[in-house]
Amino acid sequence: MSYVKKNLVIFGTRPEAIKMAPLVKEFQKHKDFETKVCVTAQHREMLDQVLNFFGISPDYDLNLMKPNQNLYSLTADIITELKPVLEDFKPDYVYVHGDTTTTMAASIAGFYAGAKVCHVEAGLRTHDKRSPFPEEINRQVTGRIADYHFVPTQQSKENLRIENIKEDHILITGNTVIDALLYSSGKVDKMENGEVQKLEVLLKGYQKMILVTGHRRENHGQGFINICEALKTIALQHPDVQIIYPVHLNPHVQRPVREILSGISNIQLIEPLAYPAFVWLMNRAYLIITDSGGVQEEAPSLGKPVLVMRDATERPEAVSVGTVILVGTQKDKIIAETHELLTNNNKYHKMSSLHNPYGDGKASERIVNFIRSL
Repeated sequence: MSYVKKNLVIFGTRPEAIKMAPLVKEFQKHKDFETKVCVTAQHREMLDQVLNFFGISPDYDLNLMKPNQNLYSLTADIITELKPVLEDFKPDYVYVHGDTTTTMAASIAGFYAGAKVCHVEAGLRTHDKRSPFPEEINRQVTGRIADYHFVPTQQSKENLRIENIKEDHILITGNTVIDALLYSSGKVDKMENGEVQKLEVLLKGYQKMILVTGHRRENHGQGFINICEALKTIALQHPDVQIIYPVHLNPHVQRPVREILSGISNIQLIEPLAYPAFVWLMNRAYLIITDSGGVQEEAPSLGKPVLVMRDATERPEAVSVGTVILVGTQKDKIIAETHELLTNNNKYHKMSSLHNPYGDGKASERIVNFIRSL
């Protein structure tokens, strides 16, 4: 009788849940694995929406989200609360994703427990420990701890080789977010969805729609004021274009957005969307303005140009290929690049038809096959 390998998949935020869900579903197809899910609930409501959509029920729910939580207490709580989970299940492999506080803390806990730590979406680097903060250091710490590194691109692999990671412990997989997107976009079009019906009403009467998302810590303060001033100018210059902005719940985001952008007829400030509705909205957008990492990967698969409101990105492949443009939080640059894409059809069509460097939707399958071969 062959040995059943025990997997513990740990995540805490909505983006992690989206990107880990396809891997969980893929592992569950195979009887030679016992796969359990532990959520820290670093994000609570937004996390639960994704779990429901993908049909995943956590085996362990640490439910750590607190009002006004900080990085100190969150990191300590994750490590401490994972101890009994790891002692109960005794996993052979612990899987973490990307760059969150959950990722970094869970990799430490997994290492303490003697499990092999597997880092999904490994190898991304800006080499600036303050940008993005604290994500860049979360990635680097996890990279030092991890036993196996599942990287989305050749560039990510090179980053790890420079850091003396053994080449046979690195696998280029593409990004699991593409697996999730391809699954979700097909499912969303077939399902009844109240959020989508409300969005359809908002889009009526406008030729084009710009989707905006923004939440990064390093943009809080003057950065978000600049972003909002730019969006206001774009809306006034292009009254036939609808701007839809699902506003992050963080008060550092809510305050400048509401103060500067409320009351403009072609800007709709809406509540954060559940994942299915967000996928639907991405698919309907003409272009996307964001500071999100995941959107930089998803949008090219949908043929959507992306303006990234960050000074540096750990996803340089998209910049090199030309599917995204870095605009930082510079008001004039955001306005100019948006105007160009709205008015220059040649540039728009060239950018929207480029190949997505982040994969083909089979990343999860590659990861499972690799672990089976060990």
